[in-house]
Amino acid sequence: MVQRSGPAHVTVDGAVIGAIDRGLVVLVGVKEGDTVQDAAYLAEKVAHLRVFPDDEGKMNFDVLTAGGQVLSISQFTLYGDVRKGRRPNYMRAADPAVARTLYEAFNDALRGCGLHVETGEFGAMMQVSLVNDGPVTILIDSERQL
Repeated sequence: MVQRSGPAHVTVDGAVIGAIDRGLVVLVGVKEGDTVQDAAYLAEKVAHLRVFPDDEGKMNFDVLTAGGQVLSISQFTLYGDVRKGRRPNYMRAADPAVARTLYEAFNDALRGCGLHVETGEFGAMMQVSLVNDGPVTILIDSERQL
């Protein structure tokens, strides 16, 4: 999930470990079956997603053109399934070791696109604060459409 954001930061145990002034806050969930190719595809999509306004107010600029940054947060709870009962089932979420590798590959791919990337701490209890700009929130998935 990608959110266009003003100032944003993430804290762990009361200490800020990542912060941006303006850009995108990306909540990254990794599910079973995801690959390094999926991470690269998503990074390319995020880096070039045109959600920032041009001089006429149209969403024509990507985060690179807008001079923004990325705050990337690992978020396995995106795959919580609540179709049965009231407690989320996380069976679709990838094993933590696999998820960590793919989360890091995603962040590396964003950096490879020329972006400044700040991160949270994988597996930690984090507090994320952001100013959702717009609000503009986009769900991006690596599952290919037919």
